[in-house]
Amino acid sequence: MRPAARLQMAIEILEALAGTDQPLDRFLRDWFRSRRFAGSKDRAAVAERVFDVVRHRASYSWRMGGETPRALVMASLLQDGEAPGAFFCGEGYGPSALDEAERAAIATPPTGKPPRHVQGEFPPFLEPELTRAFAAELLAQMQALQARAPVDLRVNTLKRERNEVLDELRGSGFAAEPSPYSSVGIRLASASAALGTSTLFEGGAFEFQDEAAQIATLLCAAKPGERVLDIAAGAGGKSLALAALMRNEGVIVACDIRQSALQQLALRARRAGAAIIRTHLSDPEPPQGVFDTVLVDAPCSGTGTWRRQPELRWRLTPEILAARIATQDRLLDEAATRVRANGRLIYATCSILPCENEDRIAAFLARHAEFAIRPCAEVWRESVQTTPPPGLDRFFKATPRTTGTDGFFICVMERST
Repeated sequence: MRPAARLQMAIEILEALAGTDQPLDRFLRDWFRSRRFAGSKDRAAVAERVFDVVRHRASYSWRMGGETPRALVMASLLQDGEAPGAFFCGEGYGPSALDEAERAAIATPPTGKPPRHVQGEFPPFLEPELTRAFAAELLAQMQALQARAPVDLRVNTLKRERNEVLDELRGSGFAAEPSPYSSVGIRLASASAALGTSTLFEGGAFEFQDEAAQIATLLCAAKPGERVLDIAAGAGGKSLALAALMRNEGVIVACDIRQSALQQLALRARRAGAAIIRTHLSDPEPPQGVFDTVLVDAPCSGTGTWRRQPELRWRLTPEILAARIATQDRLLDEAATRVRANGRLIYATCSILPCENEDRIAAFLARHAEFAIRPCAEVWRESVQTTPPPGLDRFFKATPRTTGTDGFFICVMERST
């Protein structure tokens, strides 16, 4: 494909993306599968352009005075020091020629300082909430969320040790290093798709999991022989990590309202050798009994994952956020009924917004006087006993800038009666 044809394909992808809620990486995978004429270099160049536009949609829109896919791709060319007119000329499979309005927008960049939401690449309605979270550090934190994320792996200690997996990855040509804080984590600056079909992965030696999520599992402090409830398990990344932490001794009940997610978890558990996980479809029948540890890995805005899923920035609305908050409160109330006396309730989100994090804990404690916060720093000191990550205090609050991980929030609570 010629460069102009690649740009036209990027425009078409961005147009189609507006009509789906599918994750961007999966959308691209499916798009290219149905267009075999695009070679590997073409696919890489188009995907890079699309991700760049999605990451910088606010600033590119501000530059061009519009947010059509054509305008955004033009702005990306300007950012690269290229002249859009050299590609938007209506030849071959490339984009149609520039019109007068587009030529004028290219020739007359906006004056003055961009608004903060443009500099930080976030929806304008989130500015008050993000200012609550970060105050003077807002833009620095947002800029860190615009960078590419590394590839983090969690070694499955039911099958292998970290040093063994590190040696094999390095022997296969991957620049793999131990992650800074998780004792079972490995970090790679980048990785090819082949890693997900490697013998190591297929044999259950590791799972793909950001280090912040690994830290969340460690803060659950689940012990062998305990009963654990993962109340919104999804495809079960944390249930799998808990099974390894518990050395496959005890019971983990992994719940979700989606049968497809639980089916995926069952397959992953079989590969990992995690024999203590029991899946449970929580709609219409919630799980019964009480547990030593209940984990609420709550559905949330996903603001902490913007490095990996930049499209989530622009899909979030005030209405969606309000619905997530209502779900979080409901799940916490449901989880409270399943914690035994002196048991633990762990609340976790991949959000950086106080309205989904500290505010939810404050509201929950106002409704449930039988629970009290157990400082995360104290749990780490007693149960993990390795170098603590930054952001570990009463809560654990992670961001790419602070911890080098996805954005994450964790609160540990204990029940007194």
